[in-house]
Amino acid sequence: MCGIVAIAGQGWRREHLDAMVQAQHHRGPDGTGWHMSPSGTAGLGHNRLSIIDLSTAGSQPMSTPDGRLWLTFNGEIYNYLELREALSDYPFRSRSDSEVLLAAYQKWGPACLDRLVGMFAFAVWDEHEQSLFGARDRFGVKPLYYSVVDGSRLLVASEIKALHAAGVAPVEDAATWATYLALGYLDVSARTFWQGVESLLPGHAFVWRETGLKIWRWYDLFDAVGEPFDSRSDGEVSDEYLQLLRESVRLRFRADVPVGINLSGGLDSSILLALVRELHGPDSQVKAFTFATGDPQYDETPWVADMLAQTHHPLTVCTLSPADVPALAEQVHAAEDEPFGGVPTLAYARVFERARQEGAIVLLDGQGMDEQWAGYDYYRSEAPEGASMPLQGSADPPVRPDCLTPEFRALAIPWSAAAPFGDRLRNRQYRDTCTKIPRALRFNDRISMRASTELREPFLDHRLFELAFRQGADRKIANGTGKWLLRQIAASHLPGRIVEAPKRPLQTPQREWLRGPLHGWATALIDEAVHGPGAAWLDAAAVGAEWTRFCQGHSDNSFYVWQWIGLALMARTQTATARASA
Repeated sequence: MCGIVAIAGQGWRREHLDAMVQAQHHRGPDGTGWHMSPSGTAGLGHNRLSIIDLSTAGSQPMSTPDGRLWLTFNGEIYNYLELREALSDYPFRSRSDSEVLLAAYQKWGPACLDRLVGMFAFAVWDEHEQSLFGARDRFGVKPLYYSVVDGSRLLVASEIKALHAAGVAPVEDAATWATYLALGYLDVSARTFWQGVESLLPGHAFVWRETGLKIWRWYDLFDAVGEPFDSRSDGEVSDEYLQLLRESVRLRFRADVPVGINLSGGLDSSILLALVRELHGPDSQVKAFTFATGDPQYDETPWVADMLAQTHHPLTVCTLSPADVPALAEQVHAAEDEPFGGVPTLAYARVFERARQEGAIVLLDGQGMDEQWAGYDYYRSEAPEGASMPLQGSADPPVRPDCLTPEFRALAIPWSAAAPFGDRLRNRQYRDTCTKIPRALRFNDRISMRASTELREPFLDHRLFELAFRQGADRKIANGTGKWLLRQIAASHLPGRIVEAPKRPLQTPQREWLRGPLHGWATALIDEAVHGPGAAWLDAAAVGAEWTRFCQGHSDNSFYVWQWIGLALMARTQTATARASA
């Protein structure tokens, strides 16, 4: 897990590359590296978080023996040992997965992507071809941003702040903000919240040459799944899925540093724990982490304690209090570069901080099961799809477009996911792979890397998704309950009370805190948003009325309130950055 940067083209200087690398130091505090092309056309940089092969042999940028190809890579190739056997004619100089990726690209070119099981964002400079190739993993676990400057220079980095450090002006993209504030969507297109900065979308690749930049999609879930449903028996599907689950968890324990697990009290975490214990045995002492907010209504710790009863796993409970929120919110916003998911993201940030302190450099969690097996309540709804983002666990509209000025609201870009499948349920699931998953992965990448820890997502293995998407609705929803077949699979491995635990969507008392102990802080930030960066965007009277209505308890979600807070956090971050660079 690392931070990567690349520059290709004309008119750049070494200090641009240095500034980009320095801006991402938190992503890789274990080592820093640079490579300057002899032609002067390209430069690569790398911040290393050592996970596999901790020796200097695994340092990057890394070249092939002939010096033609140079790699800067962020992520993990989990099946690198198996790929290494298929590349036995390559003169390996390290035990790293990075060198396996480089060898794979040398042998197969871009076609190597189809062979990778992992999370990755990387760039390869070809000195002979004078070209830069880059790619991002199937679901976008690892980030990659780019900017084309003056039509002739390409900047690439793991985080937006690195592009700003290289001279890309930090100017807000009003259309992206309008889309977010009016419709709730973020991380659904290549556009970011900053002008001139785009995100390479999940499952996409690019090649840059002096003639220009070409981007294409190398992976799509529908293309991999196809239309027909799986006609095999429940037992056959269950056996294959469980085998893939076991392999996915086993591969993600490949590391030369300690690995821990993040747990909540739900079904997905319970399955993860059961698989870890199956892999490591009943005496496993893999460290477990969870968060708590001190509110019994949202406290997952009793469920987690029940899961860990009669085991040897040490549990660390990472607490978040209202007093922690103001300072932490500014710190996390600075790490995210864009709006993030509110108090739940802050609580999760505490987990990574504590894990790093306790020496757990790699953490696994259970992201991805709800999208695979239709776990969200709105999957069971017959209501037509709305224009705005659906919100789990709330019947209240997530956004308040009526609080925006008409001129600003008109800038919002309507978005709807493709509906390639022939059935409504899979199209809803497909939509969430294009909306919920990229958003959550961006939030989690930044807060994990902020603490210099690596987050691995075993349930986001593409093979699991493809198998689950081949199943019909009767294997996903039964008697009004989602994840039906997954629960049957889990029943033979977990206590029944855990298997039958209901979906609990609200993980933190964000709503209660904003009305209570954080009311003054939230009011001040909303006032800053209305009279500062959002002065031309927000209708001050409408925002004030809606804030009063929320505080009086007339809304069951706080998503839109956090949107307004995010506007003020953006302005505060920009101010702090300007002061630091002055």
